[in-house]
Amino acid sequence: MAEETTTNRKAKREPRNPLPRRPPKERANDFAEVALGFDVKAALAEARRCLQCKRPTCIEGCPVGIDIPGFIKAVEEERFEDAVSVLKDRNNLPGICGRVCPQETQCEKACVLGKRQEPVAIGALERFVADWERDNIESRPQPNQGHDAPKVAVIGSGPGGLTAAADLARCGYRVTIFESLHAPGGVLRYGIPPFRLPRDILDREVDYVKSLGVQIETNVLVGKTLTLQELMEEEGYEAVFIATGAGLPWFLGIPGENLSGVYSANEFLTRINLMQAYRFPQYRTPIRVGKKTVVIGGGNTAMDSARCALRMGSQSAILYRRTRAEMPARAEEAENALAEGVELRELTVPVRVLGDEKGRVRALQCQRAKLGEPDASGRRRPLPIEGSEFDVEADTVVIAVSQSPNPLLPSTEPRLELGKDGRLIVNPETNETSIPGVFAGGDIANDAGTVIAAMGDGKVAARAIDQHLRKKHGLGPSPH
Repeated sequence: MAEETTTNRKAKREPRNPLPRRPPKERANDFAEVALGFDVKAALAEARRCLQCKRPTCIEGCPVGIDIPGFIKAVEEERFEDAVSVLKDRNNLPGICGRVCPQETQCEKACVLGKRQEPVAIGALERFVADWERDNIESRPQPNQGHDAPKVAVIGSGPGGLTAAADLARCGYRVTIFESLHAPGGVLRYGIPPFRLPRDILDREVDYVKSLGVQIETNVLVGKTLTLQELMEEEGYEAVFIATGAGLPWFLGIPGENLSGVYSANEFLTRINLMQAYRFPQYRTPIRVGKKTVVIGGGNTAMDSARCALRMGSQSAILYRRTRAEMPARAEEAENALAEGVELRELTVPVRVLGDEKGRVRALQCQRAKLGEPDASGRRRPLPIEGSEFDVEADTVVIAVSQSPNPLLPSTEPRLELGKDGRLIVNPETNETSIPGVFAGGDIANDAGTVIAAMGDGKVAARAIDQHLRKKHGLGPSPH
C-alpha cells in the first residue's frame, strides 16, 4: 500500500472526479436529491489526489477545524470507519456539510493542489464518508450525562444549535434544545429544499445529536412561551446558547409589494420545504405558484426559490441587478438552476410590482443597469440606466434579497446588547453576550450566512460554556 501510495502521490495530473448528478430534465420535475454522490471507486480515486501536505492549509479554511488530510487518508486506505471517526471528532453533521457547505470558498479554496490544478473534492469525500456510515454502521453512542450534571439550554435547532448541543453533551452536560417550530433543523429544514438536503439525511443527523443525550423540545418559542430569564432563574439552566438565526426577511421597498402573489423567500421556502406544499393535497398547505414566477436576488436562497417554483410547475426566472460573475450563490447551485431550465436575467433592477384589477401580481416593471465601480462588498455597483424601463410578466414574485436576525428574543430581554444591524454583540473569542453565561452564534450574532459558519460559532460557544461551567463548579480541565 505504501509503495502504491507513493506512486499515486507522484501522478498528480489526474483530473478531479466530477460529482454525479441526475439528468436536468428528470430532476426538474421532482424534489428528490440532485447530486448522487461518489461510489467507492470514485472516492478512492479522488482521495488519491490529496497531497497529504506537511502544512495542510485546508484545515485552516475549515470553520470547524476538521483534520481533512486525516479523513482523506483513511478513505484512500479504505479505512472508512476510521474516516467517520476523524470527521465526527470535529463535525457532528458531516452528511449535511458534505452537501450544502460552500467548500469552494473555504477548505477547497485553501487546498494546495488547487494552486496548479483543481482542488481535491473535499466536500464530496465528506459526503461519501457520511453516507457510508449511514449504510454500514448501526451502532449509536450512549449518553454520558449524570443526573446532577449542570443544565445548558440551546435556543434554536439549526446548524449552530445542533453543533453546540452535541459538543456540550459530549462534555457531560444535560442539554436541552428549544425549537419554536414543530420539527428540528431550523434553516436546514425550512430553508434548504429536499433536492439539496434530503430529509432522511437531516433526520439522521438530528438523531445522532439526540443519541448523545440531547433533549429537543419543539413548539417552544423562547421569548413568548417562556423567557430567557425564566430559563435561567426558574428552570435551572446555568448557561444558554442562542442560535435563533435570521428569520426577518427584507423587502425592496418598491410600490406593489403588498399585492397578492408576492412572497418573501422565507415564507415561500417554509411553506414548500417545512410544510411540504409540494405534496398537496396529501399535505394541505396553501401556496399559490402561478404560471410565471420571478425571483429577485442572486444568492443560494434565490436559486432555491427559483428551482422550487420550477418543480411546482411554473416557468421560473431570476432577476439579478449585477451579472452572474458577481452572484453570491454557489457556482454549483447556479449551474444546476440554469441546467434545469431557470432563466437568468442579468443587470435587471425591479422598480415596481404591477397588479391587476383584483389586486394580484401581473408583472414587474424593471430598469436595465450597467456596472460601475466596486462598492463596499467588493463587487461592481449596479447603476440603473435612465429611460430603460420594461415589464417582465409574472403572476408570482419571490423576494430573496436578504434577511435580518430574528428579533423576537432580543426584544424581550433588554439586557442583551445589540449592534446597529440588530445582531447580538458577542465577545469574538467566546461568543458570550452582554449577559454572563449567555452565548450566541450564527446569523443572530454574525452575517456570514452559511451553515458551516454557524457550526463554527456553535463549537466556539460550546468550548467557552464548558470553561465557564468548569470554573463555576471548580472542576478540572475538560476531557474534550
